Amino acid sequence: MRTWEECAQFHGHKCPGLAIGYRAAVLAMEYLGLSDGAQDEELVCISENRACGVDGIQVVTGCTAGKGNLIFHMTGKDAFSFYCRKSGKSVRFVFLGCKGSQGREETMQYILTGPADELFAYKEATLPLPEEAHIFRDVTCAKCGETIPEPLARLENGQILCLDCCTTFHDF
Repeated sequence: MRTWEECAQFHGHKCPGLAIGYRAAVLAMEYLGLSDGAQDEELVCISENRACGVDGIQVVTGCTAGKGNLIFHMTGKDAFSFYCRKSGKSVRFVFLGCKGSQGREETMQYILTGPADELFAYKEATLPLPEEAHIFRDVTCAKCGETIPEPLARLENGQILCLDCCTTFHDF
């Protein structure tokens, strides 16, 4: 399993946010009975934020957005759901915060070493397990000439267009 030092090197510095993700990932791996990070999509993480902790999760679990097994469900919470496709087990960790006012270094050390049940609430994940990533055929935008996956293309006046070139597309 990857170390705290490896996470800090990947992230660029040590901070309490990184410690939250690192510790949640380590606990999730233990809970799911896994020793190595995801080589493909057998392990999935849904993060409810895009903060520092996500880097710890990537390093420890091997889940990445590029592989399609790190997914964001933005609630702003320090909450992370982990799924093991092989076993069917899942767990959601929610950071509970640190008791009392401590300095940055003390807070970080407490997150890394404190009792798990004081730091995190955990239960079976409630968000549905996402489907495995799909690989779609690429098409070319008739206006800008750039390629895009077919499901993201739009048909406008008989032409295949990307979302940037389509005048009827609105991102609400």
